[in-house]
Amino acid sequence: MALTFDTLAEVALSRDLLRRWWGLELGLLAANGDGYDRTSHATCDTLMKVPNGLCAGSMREAAALAAKTKGAIVHRCHAGLTIVAAAVRGGAGKVANEAPAMAAVPPQLDDTALARICDLVNAAAAACERAQPAIIPPTTWTHPFNEIVGDAPAVREVVKLLTKVVKSEATVLVHGESGTGKELIARAIHYHGPRGKKPFVVQNCSAFNDNLLESALFGHQRGAFTGAVKDQKGLFETADGGTFFLDEIGDMSAALQVKLLRVLQEGTFMPVGGTKPVRVDVRIVAASHKDLQTMVQHKQFREDLFYRVNVLKITVPPLRERVADIPRLVNHFLKKHTPNGTPPRLSAGALARIVAYPWPGNIRELENEIERMLVLAAGATELTASMVSTRVAGAAIAPPRPLRDVVDIAEADAIVHALGRHVGDRDAAAAELGISPAYLDARRGALGLRSE
Repeated sequence: MALTFDTLAEVALSRDLLRRWWGLELGLLAANGDGYDRTSHATCDTLMKVPNGLCAGSMREAAALAAKTKGAIVHRCHAGLTIVAAAVRGGAGKVANEAPAMAAVPPQLDDTALARICDLVNAAAAACERAQPAIIPPTTWTHPFNEIVGDAPAVREVVKLLTKVVKSEATVLVHGESGTGKELIARAIHYHGPRGKKPFVVQNCSAFNDNLLESALFGHQRGAFTGAVKDQKGLFETADGGTFFLDEIGDMSAALQVKLLRVLQEGTFMPVGGTKPVRVDVRIVAASHKDLQTMVQHKQFREDLFYRVNVLKITVPPLRERVADIPRLVNHFLKKHTPNGTPPRLSAGALARIVAYPWPGNIRELENEIERMLVLAAGATELTASMVSTRVAGAAIAPPRPLRDVVDIAEADAIVHALGRHVGDRDAAAAELGISPAYLDARRGALGLRSE
């Protein structure tokens, strides 16, 4: 079902102001000149019905000019009438079938009036454009790592380094904020490298206390501690021949750092309670959101272990440094979490709010937001701006404006809405606003609001 632009608040307000102040009508014209079903002048109502008429040609010409311009354009037609047009870039829409015959004599518009009309038309066009489904352009950039989505310059640098890293057997340190996809990088290193058919084991070093983590990593012998009723292999032994991803290695205690260093240097370790060393062949990929080099300087991380794990370093960029990838990531998550059927489209308004948010939780937080929106959509074909969480939507910061402009805009809005509610009755509007009619007139003049 085509979108009805008449339901948009900005369109309704712009149309109302154009009618009240200048006796003009707001309409929607297709790029090819078709579809205009409103009139701004009685003469146009007749001549627009002639397929090859000059009015139809003027409308098409105005539409073509607007499509090439970022803002609204002012176009004079053959009859001396003024057409103000702004492009809506996106899909097709429809408007209600309403074409009232306006005054037969067109209003005379000065430059100030034209500037304000352009602002209103621009606002209506921008609202229509935001309501269109978001258009996510395809990328022509390809790489072998299907796990990694995006083509921002920072991502391209990571992929460029990965193509070299996967060919080696060296230890890798992956650094990046929480939620940036460090484990994704580790999986790419493993599955695209020479150990791809061997085990890939993951352990978060901050998940357990020292004793439990030591037992998980190196295993234990029966009777090593209370509850150890049988021999248990550790994760290093499980990962033999493959890759072991040690996440948040910066949270590992000094005692465990020593045991890890021995594995890296000699390829052996001692199970808890054991007396015989176990030999393994494991490639280590370590990750941390902390700056390990700074931790070394503060004696919080062993220097010798740091140099062992920091043979090859990959820094994963935070999402705020790859904003251009957000639309593509959103599209990826929509498909991922709609495995059966066609995923809903995302409106441009929703995308604008998502892009404006700084994403401190990075890609993990973005994926959670998209999952939440899909649940709220409940099978709808479009995810709208209203479905974006208040946390994300509230962080969209408007471009800075001088305080005087902010006050003037708020005051003008209050006056216009009050006059609209009272159908132009200045006394009633002034009473609602708590000011005198004379002061209302003075402020309207200062703010450039016409008395009509």
